[in-house]
Amino acid sequence: MSPTTKPVVVLFDVDETLVHTGGAGARSWKAAFDKLYGIPADIGQHSSAGETDPQVAKATFRDVIGRDPSDSELDALYVQYLRHLADDILVSEGYRVLPGVAECLVALGDAAVVLGLVSGAMEGAARTKLIPGDLNRFFIFGAYGSDSPDRTELTGIAIEKASRLHVGLTPAQVFVVGDTPHDIEATRGAGAVSVGVATGHYSVDQLGAAGADHVLGSLSGTFPGL
Repeated sequence: MSPTTKPVVVLFDVDETLVHTGGAGARSWKAAFDKLYGIPADIGQHSSAGETDPQVAKATFRDVIGRDPSDSELDALYVQYLRHLADDILVSEGYRVLPGVAECLVALGDAAVVLGLVSGAMEGAARTKLIPGDLNRFFIFGAYGSDSPDRTELTGIAIEKASRLHVGLTPAQVFVVGDTPHDIEATRGAGAVSVGVATGHYSVDQLGAAGADHVLGSLSGTFPGL
């Protein structure tokens, strides 16, 4: 097996890759639907891990309201969701930074690797979720569910943004870290190197079976290519 090339850029998913929010996101979607429609919707019944916020919002709206939402209805939901999340995340008892995250980000930064986010969450939500763990300081840029509802496309957007910072960058020089098969599939579709981390709902074996180029039990220890 040939040695792994050192990454030039590493992109990180947020939920269950960097942090566990203790249910703050689900509670905030529930509060948004309750405030606007009097229905405390449970997004877990209408979505799966790795989907983008727009996908979650549309699927939940369709299932609990019985029709597709308009753009203005989605806008109103996003506003209420983000407002609630900003308060909830600061008092969420289950919130935690996942094992090895801070050390891994420091090590990558010390190796002059460019760090970014690639999250299915809207930008405001992704950045908000990092506040209690003081993790925003590590990330120069990102692409989010608010950039595209399609995970593969938003991964491509993140790579394109990275190329503005690093002339001549190729997708093969970009590593994408995520905890779900959705992340791995999107990374493969964008031509980048996938790193599955089994800190969410999927095991090392499941992430390997999904086709991850590298699989880690956690972000503790040496990152591939360093």
